Amino acid sequence: MKIKSLIPYALLLTMGVASLTGCQKGDLINNPNVAGENSIVPLSLLLNHITATQIRSDEQPWGYSQVANQYVIANYSYYRGNNTYNFGNTSDSYDILKYTLKLEQQATAQLGNQTNKYYALGEFFKAYAGIWLSQRVGDIPFSQAGNPSVLTPKYDTQHDVYKAALTELDNANTLLGNIITANPTLGSTILDASGDIYGLTYTQWQKVINTYRLRVLISLSKRATDNADLQIPQTFAAIVGNPTKYPVMTGNGDNLVYKFNAVNRYPTFALGLNPYNNFANPGSTYVNISVATQDPRLFVTSTPAPIQVSGGKAIGDFSAYVGSDINQSQAALLTNSNNGMYSFNSFTRYYNDATGATAEPFVFIGYSEMCFNIAEAINRGWVSGASAATWYTNGINASLALYGITNGQTLTVTFPISSTEASINPKGLKQGDAWGTATANTTQFLANVAYAGDNATGLSQILTQKYISLFNNSGWEAFYNFRRTGLPALVQGGSGIGTPTNLIPRRWQYPASESAYNTANYNAALSSQFGGTDDLTKDTWLTK
Repeated sequence: MKIKSLIPYALLLTMGVASLTGCQKGDLINNPNVAGENSIVPLSLLLNHITATQIRSDEQPWGYSQVANQYVIANYSYYRGNNTYNFGNTSDSYDILKYTLKLEQQATAQLGNQTNKYYALGEFFKAYAGIWLSQRVGDIPFSQAGNPSVLTPKYDTQHDVYKAALTELDNANTLLGNIITANPTLGSTILDASGDIYGLTYTQWQKVINTYRLRVLISLSKRATDNADLQIPQTFAAIVGNPTKYPVMTGNGDNLVYKFNAVNRYPTFALGLNPYNNFANPGSTYVNISVATQDPRLFVTSTPAPIQVSGGKAIGDFSAYVGSDINQSQAALLTNSNNGMYSFNSFTRYYNDATGATAEPFVFIGYSEMCFNIAEAINRGWVSGASAATWYTNGINASLALYGITNGQTLTVTFPISSTEASINPKGLKQGDAWGTATANTTQFLANVAYAGDNATGLSQILTQKYISLFNNSGWEAFYNFRRTGLPALVQGGSGIGTPTNLIPRRWQYPASESAYNTANYNAALSSQFGGTDDLTKDTWLTK
């Protein structure tokens, strides 16, 4: 992805959106050398900044979120960081919110209405920014955030943040729907070719908004019966039951995809990790599930453990695939990895192309996940007249298609590391050399994971297959699903987790700026939620 335009730094300083907490008070200082509050800012530039910065580095493939999701485990901290759940003060979403408020203000001023496409996308990104931060910490400043006259905005309850966000998402869908109804040809037209780095059409944006709304609603499953005002099951059913009013994704072609190229390089190259495939291994949570179900996606993402192959096992033997245990020390992990005891991430797929062309696209909001969300809602009894088994299978097939896997396909697995150790590389292969082949048996795999019905077992299957489909995709979504449901069970309880209790945290601490610049409201929020301490072990309203 090449960012087409960037807002000049001087302009950024004077865009005039008020501080979201007191820490941004400097934004309000008048600067006579730059444009003022009422200056016209091109709408495509504002949209470009929002879309280009929406996805953080830790949310991308091989970022820290993927360690927390236990898809990849680091064995050497200098190059790959550590595996501990060291959730301290979170970053924030104030930049997205600030630019979104400016986008809505400028769209209203320049176009003379609040029914235009930019205002519609502003409603989506405003909801996204609020949920992004709230699901990390709990209550947050939201309704007063961005008000120039309020430098210490009040905290809205998490309930109220979600309620406002759901309304904004509904508004975004309605606005775009009305625009398309008035001019149907726009449905297949790119909404803003210069400002939108995703390159989506009007209809595709509407699908993204409603698909994201389903994600938000299913994330509220613990609050579905005790917060009647949110209408959680009813709204979910209404969206699924009326695709004309609420179009949702219908295939992988509608995915919200973050693209890499020679300028915006694939993360293993951007982070300088491409020579160091031997310093990280696939996690045991991911590998063990894939081995148990004989999942052919494992042949694409990972390799066998070299010691297993040199010991006589075939490349296509699932028992040759061994995941790395996050609960071991990195010293032990490195020793075991150097001895060829663990599987490795595919070098050819993930470490051999700076543009990411050989890797699967990074899907941030996708069709496969949506299918599993709908299947879960049906399993929970939210949606009638639909088959959870069908949506569950659709999700699996969409994920298989993302990897280009078909039944009977011969998949070439390449040697993953630079090693001349005879015990693990007896043939003297170079990194990236063809090591052997495996056959994708999707028929057997689908039989192994056949839906068990609308019961607890079926729900576990849905959540487990959603986890596998989110491999190195969708940022923290796999972690949020584990936090909400406990499924699939991530490894914890040992010293490798790095917390005082050896348990995975339930939340992040607030941004450090909150205690420094919005002290009274910050302390009140801690008192009302967590007994006065910014406690990582406490659940918020969302997951209690």
